[in-house]
Amino acid sequence: MRKVIFMRLFLLCLGLLVSSCNLNKKSNDKAEFNLKDQPLGENNVAYKWGEIALLAQANDTERYKPRPTVTSRYLGLIFTSVFDAWSRYDDKAIPVYLQNVDRVGEKERTLENKQIAISYAALRTLMEYYPADSLVYKKKMVELGYDPENTSTNTSTPQGIGNLAAATIIAKRKNDGANQYGEEEGSNGVAYFNYTGYEPVNDPDTNIDPNKWQPKYFSDGEGGFVAPSCLTPFWDKVTPIAMESGDQFRPGPPPMIGSEQLKKEVQEVIELQATLTDEQKALVEFMRDGPQSVQQAGHWLKFAQEVSRRDQNDLDTDVKMYFLNQVVAMDAFIASWDSKMFYDFARPYALVHEYYDKQKIQAWGGPYKGLVTMDGNKWRPYSPDTFLCPPFPSYVSGHSTISGACAEALRLFTGSDTFGSEVTLVAGALTEPKALGDTITLKFPTFTETANMAGKSRVLGGYHIESDNSAGLKLGRDLATYIYNDFYLKHIGTL
Repeated sequence: MRKVIFMRLFLLCLGLLVSSCNLNKKSNDKAEFNLKDQPLGENNVAYKWGEIALLAQANDTERYKPRPTVTSRYLGLIFTSVFDAWSRYDDKAIPVYLQNVDRVGEKERTLENKQIAISYAALRTLMEYYPADSLVYKKKMVELGYDPENTSTNTSTPQGIGNLAAATIIAKRKNDGANQYGEEEGSNGVAYFNYTGYEPVNDPDTNIDPNKWQPKYFSDGEGGFVAPSCLTPFWDKVTPIAMESGDQFRPGPPPMIGSEQLKKEVQEVIELQATLTDEQKALVEFMRDGPQSVQQAGHWLKFAQEVSRRDQNDLDTDVKMYFLNQVVAMDAFIASWDSKMFYDFARPYALVHEYYDKQKIQAWGGPYKGLVTMDGNKWRPYSPDTFLCPPFPSYVSGHSTISGACAEALRLFTGSDTFGSEVTLVAGALTEPKALGDTITLKFPTFTETANMAGKSRVLGGYHIESDNSAGLKLGRDLATYIYNDFYLKHIGTL
């Protein structure tokens, strides 16, 4: 009898164990299925809104000409808004601007709710900062199955959280020094008006202080000439997102006229620009223009999207990566402009003229002229006649600062310096389209080397001396390290 009872109990326990194993297997199978079923890389919704933002950025360049400071702020605020909306569906993340909105319950932290929330945050901020393409954004919402006319801010819904995240950041970033609405005193309602009253020491015809920035004449494309004024000379006044202040990492001064260092660096610019190889020309053009003319912040967002495709990122990963990437880019522009406006330093365009005024030099003569002997005061960068040189002070290089910062941020985010990107283009296509060089494949093995190449391209092209480049790279890397450790980790909830 005891044997019978024991056998029945044994069989019952065995059955329960088998049942439990089956349940665990089903649960594990379901978790594995959910992981595999989640859209990855270019298929996740965060990536798709990144594509839309890049399109808006490219169109903005076409409409208003390059304004990299302005558009870096747009992208930084768009992806901060997306992060803030997403943070309410994460178990640790802390929003930057969105306040008094509770984290949703665990059952509501679904992929679909995250997609809805970040889509509305992206839609509303894109419509605010790139309004000309509003129909494009609304079409994307319809494609995703969402109502673009839903403006609810009811935080019991993902639509409301997304809309509120956008509304909050738009409201809180007014009066941040960017003068987007012409709200700064003395602007008379003119957006991005120079409310600081900055005027260069030198004018295009007279170089009173050769250590200071001098505007230069460009072709207007219609047979005349124009000397562009300084681009957003007030950008050092813009409130950063993550830094304490724009001057937090300000570098020491550049070398001055009379120093042996500056003499050597100006000579280096002449020699490099005079002997550009097709590969170097391709690098100068790629880094000068960037893919789709999306400026430096957009350029590094493109690189981040390559990482997403390479690593097959899910939505959560891309939200965090774009947030870090674009906050770093936005703050790097502010830090770069702090140095530019503080030192107001000359570009090689004027420095070469100063050092080699009455000397004959070998240099690139301009589109379709090749290497020629010229007076030193006729030297010009490797650029089209209609955009010879960036119209603002030189030190530090913006390309170097933003590239150093974004590259370091991606290195820290991914935990590896490996990049592996490459691009194929024809040398001279953006400078001398009727005298094309070879087809070149540029390879970017690591994030660090990509930033180094971006910075060096500015010296090769004649836009900067090496001090502008090296100080900019260091500034960007220092800034990115600080933002990652003191700001980003805090907001993802790991500090």
